[in-house]
Amino acid sequence: MNAFLLVHCLFLIFASKVEGTSESPEVLVFTVATEDNHGLQRYLRSAKMYGIKVEVLGLGQKWEGGNMETLGGGQKVNLLKEKLQSLEINTKSKEPIVLFTDSYDVMFLGNIDEIVERFKKTQRRVLFSAEPFCWPDLKLAKHYPDNSSTNAFLNSGAFIGYLQDILQILLTNKISNQDDDQLFYTKIYIQEKYRKMYEMGLDSKCTLFLNLNGALSDVELVLNSTEEWPYIIHKAFNERPLIVHGNGPSKLMLNHYSNYLAKSWSVKEGCVLCKEKRIELKEDALPVVMLSVFIEQPTPFLEEFLQQVDEIDYPKEKIHFFIHNNVDFHEAEVDKYFQAHSREYITAKRITPTDYQSEAEARDIAKNRCANSACDYLFSVDSIARVDSSTLRYLLSTGYDVVAPMLVRPGQAWSNFWGAINSQGYYARSSDYMDIINRKIIGIWNVPFITNCYLMNISLFRDKTDKEVSHIKEGLDPDMAFCASLRKRGIMMHVSNEREHGHLVNPDTFDISRKNPDVYQVMDNRIEWEQRYLSPEYYDNFAENRKHSMPCPDVYWFPIMSPRFCAEWIEVMEDFGEWSDGSNMDQRLEGGYEAVPTRDIHMKQVGLDIQWLHILKEYVRPLQEMVFTGYYHNPPVSVMNFVVRYRPNEQPSLRPHHDSSTYTINIALNTPNKDFEGGGCNFIRYNCSVKDTKLGWMLMHPGRLTHFHEGLRVTKGTRYIMISFIDP
Repeated sequence: MNAFLLVHCLFLIFASKVEGTSESPEVLVFTVATEDNHGLQRYLRSAKMYGIKVEVLGLGQKWEGGNMETLGGGQKVNLLKEKLQSLEINTKSKEPIVLFTDSYDVMFLGNIDEIVERFKKTQRRVLFSAEPFCWPDLKLAKHYPDNSSTNAFLNSGAFIGYLQDILQILLTNKISNQDDDQLFYTKIYIQEKYRKMYEMGLDSKCTLFLNLNGALSDVELVLNSTEEWPYIIHKAFNERPLIVHGNGPSKLMLNHYSNYLAKSWSVKEGCVLCKEKRIELKEDALPVVMLSVFIEQPTPFLEEFLQQVDEIDYPKEKIHFFIHNNVDFHEAEVDKYFQAHSREYITAKRITPTDYQSEAEARDIAKNRCANSACDYLFSVDSIARVDSSTLRYLLSTGYDVVAPMLVRPGQAWSNFWGAINSQGYYARSSDYMDIINRKIIGIWNVPFITNCYLMNISLFRDKTDKEVSHIKEGLDPDMAFCASLRKRGIMMHVSNEREHGHLVNPDTFDISRKNPDVYQVMDNRIEWEQRYLSPEYYDNFAENRKHSMPCPDVYWFPIMSPRFCAEWIEVMEDFGEWSDGSNMDQRLEGGYEAVPTRDIHMKQVGLDIQWLHILKEYVRPLQEMVFTGYYHNPPVSVMNFVVRYRPNEQPSLRPHHDSSTYTINIALNTPNKDFEGGGCNFIRYNCSVKDTKLGWMLMHPGRLTHFHEGLRVTKGTRYIMISFIDP
């Protein structure tokens, strides 16, 4: 039984009557919904929150009125008329009242007693909701009795009145299921004889009904107040409506408000709706998932991404695996993963760059493979999404049909969802977007756009309208096309920030023309860069009461870089290959002269100068400030940053010298007695040498006056060191 049918088991037992007493009339509440969808689920929940019993008319019938958002609606009139004609009225009670509302884009914000009380205060027998637009026939505006007021025109999405008057209005004219319901009621209302006969009026001041279209600038969502639950007010009229209708293009704003209204969320209680929907996964009955992986652009740290895919905490015998790689640069890594792991899954499908499937086509293939197989959910993950191993289980447990974990680029406002969209369907920032991404408010949020990583209940796509949901639409990116088709189908998307699920990597500066391009990513993808390239012992340097290694006076020794960093750094230099000749004449320098030359490559030559200065600021400077107390210079300045290569047959050593620096760093990029023999640094004044250097460890020492030093002779192999003269 799906979530919608379960809701109906709770809500749709025929109990639409609120029995009248000598003090209160009988109230009958009706709506029309032919399809069981997210909008109806939300509507019925809001009714439940306020103790309102609703009878849903037409459920399961074929909708004959065209698109319910824009056309038709006559079927609603006919269903209501048929129902009212069939009722047996309790003549001993007061005259019954009928409340009718649309369903998919309506929410209740108060109980039935409040609604009836406000209706009675209008002293009308029939009250329609009102809006600022004369729709669907603008020519009829001149026939309204007061067409100059703010909300002068009838809206048929909600009305209330006494049963006999409502029934007589419905019997006034005939209407086909394909005709427009609002036009039907409008043509009756604009005739003065009917207005007087049925004492009809419009709720122009929004005392009871609020139609959002055309009113959004006057609507305020109040979250923090003395009241327990959030509410909305119409500022111009100073009213708190009890029924809100997201008519026309305002449906997405109703989705936004629905995150808070109808006791869905509060400052005190948090996300109540999240708690209501939560389900417990049973290990002996886990759903089958299609894990769909998409590599659509050159992606930093893809190796770690594929490792993340392998480590998903979910039985592989419950997973169909699908991967689409659209990047030749990554094909070797993808092939290695697929060959190693494809047999572990129920089924495995791979699409390579040579298959010439577009991203949109591949995403539709994955969706359709899941929909047409023994598959319960589709878990789509893009290569830029980095999520923890428990994310899939968490998303399944939320109980939401389409839900994404919130993922943000660290330090930025860029995320995998949009809080709002503009009239052209592109990004717009919602009022709560920053609070959501900064986790100042916690919950699972109805949003109009998700991407990069999400879970979908595939049962939503197994009916005849499945083809309406597609990633292919001319002029739109695949993710925009897909979300637009979900919105059109009335399928609501959600993003969860209940937990820290992971983050997005930033591919913007990832240049695959470089050798080892990941090593360039220290500024844009710090988390992955540190995990791969920073020494695992680096942060131990800052442990309280740690005694730092000092092999020679005022020469400190720190673990700073990983073995992989050292290897890839050397590969970058050797791939570039343009080592200096070791002479004093050096056109790379201002002035063209080097007093103590080495065979080296400068960071500027390989495009690493900005990145290296960032490394000095973020990783070297804190160590300097810790051991050379009292000296503070942020950011550090360093013009000379270079890798030196020592070889017996090139330049085996370096003569005694001072460095043009306040302090110097020297990082060992390879290992003595393994990669080379000999070598090291001798501090002449102290008669102290450091010979057995450690891979990835950094020597730090003063540059001028006290630390006159020399590079000891390499007798065999090749020695590489990374040098910076800091604050010259």
